[in-house]
Amino acid sequence: QVQLVELGGGLVQAGGSLRLSCAASGGTFSRLAMAWFRQAPGKERDLVAAIGRSSAYVYYGDPVKARFTISRDNDKKSVYLQMNSLKPEDTAVYYCAARSVIVSHLPTSAADYSNWGQGTLVSVSP
Repeated sequence: QVQLVELGGGLVQAGGSLRLSCAASGGTFSRLAMAWFRQAPGKERDLVAAIGRSSAYVYYGDPVKARFTISRDNDKKSVYLQMNSLKPEDTAVYYCAARSVIVSHLPTSAADYSNWGQGTLVSVSP
């Protein structure tokens, strides 16, 4: 069983930066593909960024490309999301997600991930 705990959310003004972290326990972290999703009130849960078992495989949703960076540290069993140039539309609850099952398609759907953190709120003021 994999447990995920997100940290680093908070309040920030537009143009500011935040760094989210997600610490994993249980399972073998190096076997997990990781991702960050976000969900605003009344909206669907959308993929922000994903990173494979190898950090060479990364994906970013269009709204955050060139602004956010996902990374992982297998020694620390953690995944991070560096968020720069934040915009009010980035306001959402951000969730860390993990999967261990290898899929043949691009894992951009929440249904592709089996383990979820509790979420951390990121609020960006104008």
